[in-house]
Amino acid sequence: MRAARIAHLWTAIGVLVASTLVSAQWLNYPAAGIPRLADGRPNLSAPAPRSPDGKPELSGLWTPDRPPTALMPESLFEFQPGDVVLTKEGEALQRRRRENYFPGAQCLPDNLPKRTAVDPFKILTLKGIVVVLYEEHTTYRQIFVDGRELPKDPNPTWSGYSVGKWEGDTLVVDTSGFNDDEWILPGRRPHSNALHIIERFRRRDFGHLEIQFTVDDPKVYTKPWTIKQAHHLIPDTELLEYVCNENEKDLKHMTGVGK
Repeated sequence: MRAARIAHLWTAIGVLVASTLVSAQWLNYPAAGIPRLADGRPNLSAPAPRSPDGKPELSGLWTPDRPPTALMPESLFEFQPGDVVLTKEGEALQRRRRENYFPGAQCLPDNLPKRTAVDPFKILTLKGIVVVLYEEHTTYRQIFVDGRELPKDPNPTWSGYSVGKWEGDTLVVDTSGFNDDEWILPGRRPHSNALHIIERFRRRDFGHLEIQFTVDDPKVYTKPWTIKQAHHLIPDTELLEYVCNENEKDLKHMTGVGK
């Protein structure tokens, strides 16, 4: 019965996500600064724009190349499952959480990889900071590129604390200070408060962005592992808010005793 309910929940989530992706953009508002073909369509293969300091400009509204699949979340990512090796503590945590815990049903914030794997997100680059606006839960994130270090004793948060630096044309983002209340997809894998994530953002041309996540959590995994995502620009449109718990009907069907 529990397995059937969880499968039903994944199906419901898939329907919800699909409807969100279709309806949640501000449609058909021509944007300035977008290279266009002779017929007026955006030229997504044009060279990536650059900021005054010569670095690639990451700003834009992005969406994943791979459509979400409710019952197969691993299909959203490029990764090698054999590279993900759990410690004994990690195995016990994953078993316990798979039986009793599903933060998505409570409309709690998703982890960093999933936020960009399913819903559109918007990047804004400002002096000394990169801001990411997520359609998922209408949340945001700050990546400081002003030379500061990560906090030594942070108050744990859902998004952690992020600092970044440029390595050539790639923005490398270092994030830690997470709480341990979320899952890491693919495969609903857990993490501890020792989680450390390195992201590599690369805009290969005007319309395509790649993000690589390296997950390091020595309490839960025997070695770091990597997942990749590919995204494309959504031109001439905008984000709208998405509030997860509006008309939420799944939580009452969940069983278990909590995390």
